Amino acid sequence: MLRLESVVTCYGKIVALRGISLHVDRGEIVALVGPNGAGKTTALNTISGVLGPRSGRVFLDGAEISGAAAESLVPRGLVQVPEGRQLFSTMSVRENLILGSYRRSRAEKKRDTAEDMGRVFAMFPVLKERQPQLAGTLSGGEQQMLAIGRALMARPRVLLLDEPSMGLAPLVVRDIFRAIGELRKDGTTVLLVEQNVKAALRIAKRAYVMETGRIVMEGSADELARNPEIQRAYLGQGYRQIME
Repeated sequence: MLRLESVVTCYGKIVALRGISLHVDRGEIVALVGPNGAGKTTALNTISGVLGPRSGRVFLDGAEISGAAAESLVPRGLVQVPEGRQLFSTMSVRENLILGSYRRSRAEKKRDTAEDMGRVFAMFPVLKERQPQLAGTLSGGEQQMLAIGRALMARPRVLLLDEPSMGLAPLVVRDIFRAIGELRKDGTTVLLVEQNVKAALRIAKRAYVMETGRIVMEGSADELARNPEIQRAYLGQGYRQIME
């Protein structure tokens, strides 16, 4: 469904992606993990049209979208939840959610908004309670839930998630990742960028490991979780027992 072929992306003369190739099949949750500065966010921004690749190709449903404008990709079902959430802090929870459906026609919004908002509230019940509250006054976990909920209001077929666990307490991270795992039930395809490798590998089907702009390892989440190099670099002692 989503495929990158030898993609190179630069910031001026600085090469951030060095010919990466990956794919995400329909209905999969695939993790893209690695240390800070590896190029994970750059990969998502290249896919979503925030950045244009210097070379290489990006495909969605078999059609090339390399360099397409970000706003043209949302109606095609490609939606990104950015790092840092980027909510409209002076608008209410409900208003932020409604903005998630802005690319749909007026008739579609009138018909589908209540249904889509009900789906979001079923996934994150606290948002239903917080509807009139300003987004900027929510806790960090609630803001992340709202950012994901706003993206879901666009009815994505492919959801790009950038560091959803950043800065959150462990119990909140657990709830966020449980919700992400539930997305596979309705066929939503997810590419998840995450530094919390333990949490990412528990919900992903497959994963890619990035370092310095390159993909250095790939495989099923289970295989990577059992890989001694991954355990030593990212998972710490005791994770083998958790997986077994």
